[in-house]
Amino acid sequence: MNRDSQLSGSADRSDTRPILIIPYMWIGDFVRNHTVVRVLKERWPNRPVDLLTTSLCAPLVDYMPGVRAGVLWDLPRSRLAVGRQFGLAKLLRERNYGTALVLPRTWKAAIAPALAGIPERVGFVGEFRFGLLNRWRWGEKKLPRFIDKNAALAQPDGAPLPPEWPVPQLRVPAEDIVRWRQANGLSAGAAVALAPGSVGVSKRWTYYPEAARLLVERGLEVWVVGGPAEKGLAQEIVAAGGPGVRDLTGTDLRNGVLAMAAAGVAISNDSGLMHIAAALGTPTMGIFGPTSPYLWAPLNGLAATVVQDKSVLSCQPCQSTICKMNDHRCMRDIAASEVVAIAQRVLSEGGRARYDLRPLGLRR
Repeated sequence: MNRDSQLSGSADRSDTRPILIIPYMWIGDFVRNHTVVRVLKERWPNRPVDLLTTSLCAPLVDYMPGVRAGVLWDLPRSRLAVGRQFGLAKLLRERNYGTALVLPRTWKAAIAPALAGIPERVGFVGEFRFGLLNRWRWGEKKLPRFIDKNAALAQPDGAPLPPEWPVPQLRVPAEDIVRWRQANGLSAGAAVALAPGSVGVSKRWTYYPEAARLLVERGLEVWVVGGPAEKGLAQEIVAAGGPGVRDLTGTDLRNGVLAMAAAGVAISNDSGLMHIAAALGTPTMGIFGPTSPYLWAPLNGLAATVVQDKSVLSCQPCQSTICKMNDHRCMRDIAASEVVAIAQRVLSEGGRARYDLRPLGLRR
């Protein structure tokens, strides 16, 4: 059986009821959700697929093939907000969804679909959600990766995992990139996008300022991409690299998407912008320290998976947001000169090369 028939199962192709995905709202996870969209569209090509989204992630929906619309509704993370839940339920009821896939394993994520009376509410058992979901799935803990857990919900119940999942895709029209460059006063030449931020300081490579200086010395334009939290890092990088470095950090994620689409190569920590760049097809170098590339690298593949290869650290990968031992050696032992050399090779070869620098101990 080929992958397409595995994903299609025995679905009724005459079914046209829309489907709602309740996703995880971290940027990288939201990008990964496009795999779930693609699985659903292969299984039910005639059913529209919508994504619940926050204001932060909403720009991504515009670039996702196969998504009919984003349902914009901000819910607070730290409290229930009953009134907001009822408001969302009213909106969902008006859209007449036939199926809701509730990816987060929390009871709060399942409240609005239940209040809206969506006939089929699919999710894994967890957090006392009995009554909120009516199409239970079991065996989540046996699935090895985050993407396996999410995309399995889009398959028929009990279907085996395919050898590989469809990769996330983000498509930006070429004319949008041209206009973005012009609006920001950027040349049409090759540029390297740096994404120095991440959720958790342990995932942040500390040598971006030095890398920017080396890239500028080699005649390359450098852009620093990120959100407001990265403004301080961007200023440090600009100070080190000089006039050849542009600070493109800001509050609008759309700006980050366009920057990654326009760049010749992206260098990023394990972060949402890494997943954005990879899904766009931009040659992407992912720098990994405390997290496992096997578990968290993009499905799209990377131009380079950069991990320190001087020694195998007993604590690596620890998956921790703060380094608690070995003084952050998993990131400090990755030299700026090594990263810059790889970036130059990727640029010169048009992103076709793949440089896998993972030591044996980090294959999973």
